[in-house]
Amino acid sequence: MISRHFFAWAQNVAPGERAEGVASLVQDYLHMDLAPEERREVEDIFTVLLDDPSILVRRAMAEGLARALAAPHHIILALALDQPDIAAVVLGRSPLLSEIELIECVQLGGAAAQIAIAERPELPASVAQALVDAGSYEAVMALALNGGACISTDGLLSILARFGDDGAMREAILARPGLPGLVRINLAGEAGRALTEFAVGAGWLSAERCDRLVRESREKVMVTVAADSAEQATGAPLNLARHLRVSGSLTPGLLLRGLLSADRSLFEAALCELSGLPFSKVAALIARSESQGFHALYQRAGLPGWLLPAFQAALAAQREFDLVCDEANGARLMRPLVDHVLDACAGMTSPEAGKLIALLRRFQAEAARDEARSFTRNVAAEPEPVEPPIVIDLHIERRTLLAA
Repeated sequence: MISRHFFAWAQNVAPGERAEGVASLVQDYLHMDLAPEERREVEDIFTVLLDDPSILVRRAMAEGLARALAAPHHIILALALDQPDIAAVVLGRSPLLSEIELIECVQLGGAAAQIAIAERPELPASVAQALVDAGSYEAVMALALNGGACISTDGLLSILARFGDDGAMREAILARPGLPGLVRINLAGEAGRALTEFAVGAGWLSAERCDRLVRESREKVMVTVAADSAEQATGAPLNLARHLRVSGSLTPGLLLRGLLSADRSLFEAALCELSGLPFSKVAALIARSESQGFHALYQRAGLPGWLLPAFQAALAAQREFDLVCDEANGARLMRPLVDHVLDACAGMTSPEAGKLIALLRRFQAEAARDEARSFTRNVAAEPEPVEPPIVIDLHIERRTLLAA
């Protein structure tokens, strides 16, 4: 009876009126106490209206049913595959769509549908990964900006692989809370490459100078990430060292920078990864860096023999000065450590001694500049001293003038 009356009325009205009637019917379906037979009849009306030639009618149905838990599932799914303006309404709001259905809509829908899915308040990792793999730039940007989207580390790395040359995308990822260390390292690399292209293209710096600056900046991030990961999760530095080895970034210069930044976690993890020995044994040998056991460990890890004195001096300086790589210092090179190692290596006579001294001199200059910047920031942050006001006794001044 409901359907007969509805369709008899709908045949004689304009699309706008028909859309208003559909919106009213949706509210009755969701909020009125209808008998089971009446509910089925209204659902049949909705099913027929999926083929209504007017977008206004289908959109009114989508707007009314999008957030409803009681909406008929087959209606929601059909609307999710409708044209973009209608599909986006349902895809961005409906709690009924499963992960598999959302993934299918990512693959079949256009940019508007993908953006709507990417902006859902809570987005499972599987759907986020589908957007990372197949989404348009706009959809992936919406995903990166969505703090409620669960994006895995591999997903974030994939975004950088696809759109890492885009500054806005890098900023969106950088703003995400709890950013994994590997992503921070890759962000530094992508930002460095973009800066290199700009600086070299503008003729400001040579390609070689830019490459060194980018490498040093990326190494700072690696040391910071290693220190942070050592505090946050057991085994995290080992995973980082494995990733850096596979990517070719686990260099002796990076390990020496880590020690001279008062962080030992990356060095310990690297020797575990390179030697294949368990962490407990490696840590015990590093604690006795002047022993033959450490020398054997160092050789087994395949590190350059001419750098051994520098590593031993850095480990000894850490014990002597008892410095810690904390949040305030981050990846900043510690000048006392650098000076100590430079003094210890000054008398080396090996053919590679000049190369090592040049590296330590660069570290020393960097540490001095960072130390000066830190001092300047601390001074600027201190409140200016308040000078006491000058009090003039007018009576004394008047008597002095009269006596004169």
